Amino acid sequence: MFDLLSNFYPWIKAFHIMAVMSWMAGLFYLPRLFVYHAEQVGQSGDTHALFQTMEFKLLRVIMNPAMIVTWVLGIGLALTPGVVDWGSLWPWVKLLGVIAMTAFHMWLAGRRKSFAVAGNTLTGRQYRMMNEVPTVLMVVIVLAVVLKF
Repeated sequence: MFDLLSNFYPWIKAFHIMAVMSWMAGLFYLPRLFVYHAEQVGQSGDTHALFQTMEFKLLRVIMNPAMIVTWVLGIGLALTPGVVDWGSLWPWVKLLGVIAMTAFHMWLAGRRKSFAVAGNTLTGRQYRMMNEVPTVLMVVIVLAVVLKF
């Protein structure tokens, strides 16, 4: 199996990067939708229903599959012989960053559900602040992988 991973390493890595890009796009966009939903739409009416549809589809059709593919291919990369030196700090930093990114994803899913039942309690400003979380995590992850400290 590990020989198979080595043979397909460039393909696995390429599709991993594409999945990460798709996941990150959603992680950047969904909190922004929440900002507009909280500030300008409210929790009832036709526009509320439209935002509900956009948020649901972004999460379920793009973000969830991208996160799953990111994890599966990332595990494949980690299992490829010679790719990860587990004695170094960087793979652990990356792993913690990806776990934190996944937790943020789940938090966003919970916030979407709160909008769905007209139970949102956060402000647009709070969502703007939370919109910085994936950026900080992305910086940590990319620096860990590229610099391999």
